[in-house]
Amino acid sequence: MAAPRTTPRKVLGRLSLPERTFVADALRTETVGGVLLLLATVAALVWANVPALRDSYQSVSDFHLGPKALGLDLSVAHWAADGLLAIFFFVAGIELKRELVAGDLRDPRAAALPVVAALCGMAVPALVYTLTSLTGGGSTDGWAVPTATDIAFALAVLAVIGTSLPSALRAFLLTLAVVDDLFAILIIAVFFTNTLDFAALGGAVAGLVVFHLLLRAGVRGWYVYVPLGVVIWALMYNSGVHATIAGVAMGLMLRCTTREGEEHSPGERVEHLVRPLSAGLAVPMFALFSAGVAVSGGALAAVFGHPETLGVVLGLVVGKTIGIFGGTWLTARFTRASLSDDLAWADVFAVASLAGIGFTVSLLIGELAFAGDVALTDEVKAAVLTGSVIAATFATVLLKLRNAKYRRLWEAEERDEDLDGIPDVYEEDDPAYHLRMAAIHEAKAAEHRRIAEEKAAERNGLAEVPGGAGEEGDRPA
Repeated sequence: MAAPRTTPRKVLGRLSLPERTFVADALRTETVGGVLLLLATVAALVWANVPALRDSYQSVSDFHLGPKALGLDLSVAHWAADGLLAIFFFVAGIELKRELVAGDLRDPRAAALPVVAALCGMAVPALVYTLTSLTGGGSTDGWAVPTATDIAFALAVLAVIGTSLPSALRAFLLTLAVVDDLFAILIIAVFFTNTLDFAALGGAVAGLVVFHLLLRAGVRGWYVYVPLGVVIWALMYNSGVHATIAGVAMGLMLRCTTREGEEHSPGERVEHLVRPLSAGLAVPMFALFSAGVAVSGGALAAVFGHPETLGVVLGLVVGKTIGIFGGTWLTARFTRASLSDDLAWADVFAVASLAGIGFTVSLLIGELAFAGDVALTDEVKAAVLTGSVIAATFATVLLKLRNAKYRRLWEAEERDEDLDGIPDVYEEDDPAYHLRMAAIHEAKAAEHRRIAEEKAAERNGLAEVPGGAGEEGDRPA
């Protein structure tokens, strides 16, 4: 007896309705945050390059505040990078936890694609940077700079160019960025921790244990968790481990599955409250005080003249695209999965090129990698900006070429002819949907028959008017 035929698994197929709804809500906030990020970046560049304003930008960035006794007398730029970004990584931790327990990453087969794509999308840029830097005799310290994708910036580009990207590709980009953030966090924790204060680290770990126990006990109230979170963050900062790790750890501890009687999990509720703060304040403020680098013809030319900065640009533009596209293709090839019938590999290549926009985390890693060299740090920041702009431009051209197809797919995904609030593509196997559509079409047919009868009656009435030209007896002699 022949073995039953199995349907091959589809790569980037249609999302489930709950997942589609979650992705739409998350991307909506990220897109708004991305637009604010773009505005903050432009403001930083103007502030740092207009001669009359340049000195004030440096003065504000370097202004110190905070309690010295607690080791927190930091500059404004430092507060933005280590303090506000902890909120960003807190949200990233919640996103990762949700993906692991309720999203695509809970299924090992489905998780293989974004995990492998993200790993290749980090390994290849690091390799491109290292080879470029070694060939030119430069420093390899910045190998991690081009490894990160900035999802907010990427989605802002999508919003600006008006591309109706199908939800499966948007979800792939979002999940890819979540996994990308996880590995970026690990890179920061492992490779950019030079000295450790074990007493402070022990205190941070103890605070995290208390945080976890309070969550398990069901204790609620921001007035409990916010002060505790600040204490954990301060201890983590003083331990020598990058302070944003505290945000990730707390985000991962939140429960992201629903229990009986719950409409949303605690993680979803907290993420809904904190995400606007992250996307609307934390990340734009970090960009404002990190993206203010000198921009001139000479400075931009220097980006392509130094091995470190050229490595960053090539890593973002070439490494990211080849890594993510190659990782996706290899995963599909070796798992015998086929691409969704609605998409082509050109679409995956376009999204991979969009992932070359590395901004927030790339700037942060650049500051950490070259902390002892202010001039090189600024040059690397300029390289991150340059590479991100090139990647955004390249992706825009590719996506625009496919925009008409994307719009048709998006319209098909959004169509709701029975007006029940659920897109029709999710109800095609539901008999009740077809009965509703039959009733709608029957009502339309009845209306058209009525209109046809009225028009026919009007036409017949005109033909029967007395003395009209239609009567044979009225012909002239």
